[in-house]
Amino acid sequence: MDRLRIHPNKITGKINREIYGHFSEHLGRCIYGGIYVGEDSPIENVNGMRTDVIRALKEINVPVLRWPGGCFADEYHWMDGIGPKEKRKKMINTHWGGVVEDNSFGTHEYFELCRQLGCSAYVNGNLGSGTVREMSEWVEYITFEGLSPMAQLREANGSGEAWNVKYWGVGNENWGCGGNMNPEYYANEYRRYQTYIRDYRNDGGIHKICCGPNADDYTWTRTVLDTCYRNAAPEHHGFMDGLSLHYYTVPGDWKEKGSAVWFNEQDWYRTLSKTLYMEELIERHGKIMDEYDPDKKIGLIIDEWGTWYDCEPGTNPGFLYQQNTMRDALVAGINLNLFNRHCDRVKMANLAQMVNVLQAVLLTDGEQMVKTPTYYVFQMYKSHQGASLVDSTLETSGIGLEEAFMVPNLTHSVSVDTNGQIHITITNLSADESSEIEAEITEREVKEVTGELLAGDIHAKNTFEEPSNVQPVPLQNIILNNGTFQFKLPPSSVAHLVVK
Repeated sequence: MDRLRIHPNKITGKINREIYGHFSEHLGRCIYGGIYVGEDSPIENVNGMRTDVIRALKEINVPVLRWPGGCFADEYHWMDGIGPKEKRKKMINTHWGGVVEDNSFGTHEYFELCRQLGCSAYVNGNLGSGTVREMSEWVEYITFEGLSPMAQLREANGSGEAWNVKYWGVGNENWGCGGNMNPEYYANEYRRYQTYIRDYRNDGGIHKICCGPNADDYTWTRTVLDTCYRNAAPEHHGFMDGLSLHYYTVPGDWKEKGSAVWFNEQDWYRTLSKTLYMEELIERHGKIMDEYDPDKKIGLIIDEWGTWYDCEPGTNPGFLYQQNTMRDALVAGINLNLFNRHCDRVKMANLAQMVNVLQAVLLTDGEQMVKTPTYYVFQMYKSHQGASLVDSTLETSGIGLEEAFMVPNLTHSVSVDTNGQIHITITNLSADESSEIEAEITEREVKEVTGELLAGDIHAKNTFEEPSNVQPVPLQNIILNNGTFQFKLPPSSVAHLVVK
């Protein structure tokens, strides 16, 4: 029996709501057909946004949405996406599938989407192929309330009131698709661009996100921070509020990533092992950040994470469409537990991507929509948003089929909400063995424990023909016994327990 010990009176951090953020890029069918169908579509919509998709996303309390990319961000010129739609420029989406981008979803549509979702905005500006003036004028167009050329242009395009942008990314993956830059060159460009991201609202300003490393590129992190901190006043914190980190779970290698649905137990454990590598990345990049920012004023922003497999056969390889199984649910549960437990440094994360791309929470096909196993993990974990992380320890044992890819049998995180309820999320990584857990909560009387469980065969998935194969059910047979409680997790499962 594995033992879980929880100390609810020992608060160790605040879990930012933004850790449960999402990402929508002009890529494949993420936006067009997935989120946005246009006002004249026979698919039910409000101002072009799919009603079914919005309804489903509101159920998981999306806190923040990153847009327009991704690699697309550094070839996106925002003025192409404003004004009458019939007059907007068309372009070829050179990064993703070579298809025509008609710019019918632009700045106004994005903020309408955020309004319908009730979420914060995270706009990624174009540093790679754009100009300082272009980025500065976009900030003015979006946020300035007074008399100015951009504010007048926005009003002429139908929005008299300005919008609020909480986060602004200054370029994306500038070590790669965003310009193939060296870290010192990018850092100097970042310093220049961010200077012109003005706080027009005088409400604390936009949180500026600096392009951080690709996975384990620790040289990038150190060089960027060193350059941004050089000759900067201490209170400026290197001119940034966040440093991004991108890491994808790829079972194979980048040439042969592996199938989303056809995999064996060896692939299962390799995938989960590679997911757990996220913790090393957080800790090692965090240690470098601590040298410059010991008070943790700069957040680590993991704004691209998730599984990346070979695309589904028969689909456009540039659309990155993949199915979603219980393996993906475990990847989501593991990562979210890690982000919670490292909430002192991790301040935002954005799953890639929201609909129809990579580890999507929703899949659509015409009028049909299906919720993936990953969707239900976000639904089960949403009680952690804005809650306080509490100290906890969990006994685990190593499992797996290969020494190089062993994993713990369980991962977890624990928080307490504003009502004093304790929320436990826990994953059973075993492909074929159940786990019995005995939990003890110190200095607190346990009156009631309820739970929900997401479980299934490792290959279990939801399809348009069978959309309810995988969905949460009540966690049965929770046994209270003299201040402790016991429960059992089946193999390949994710659970959420509430302790009152």
